[in-house]
Amino acid sequence: MYVLGHPLLALVDILDGLLFLYSIIIIASAVVSWLRPSPNHPAVRILNMLTLPLYMRMRRFVPRADYIDLTPLAALLAIMFIRMGILPIFRTFALNLIGG
Repeated sequence: MYVLGHPLLALVDILDGLLFLYSIIIIASAVVSWLRPSPNHPAVRILNMLTLPLYMRMRRFVPRADYIDLTPLAALLAIMFIRMGILPIFRTFALNLIGG
C-alpha cells in the first residue's frame, strides 16, 4: 500500500493548498465588495469570475440578512470544515498506508 499512500498524501496536500488559496480569494472578494470599486476593473472582474459561481449555488441555502450577504462567510465556513474536518481523515489514512 506504500504505492497508494504517497499519491493520496500529495493529492490531499494539493487540495489543502487550493482551498487555502480560494479562501484568500473569497476574503479579497468580500473586502473589495465593501469598497465598491468599478465593476469593470480587471481585478474585480477576476474576483467575481472566481467567486460568483460558488456564491450563486450557496445563495439558495444561505438566508439573506437585510443588506448583509452572508454567502462569503458560509463559503469560508464550508472550506474550513473541509480543511479541518475531512482532509485530516484522508491525510491520516494516507500516512497509515505509507506506514508512518
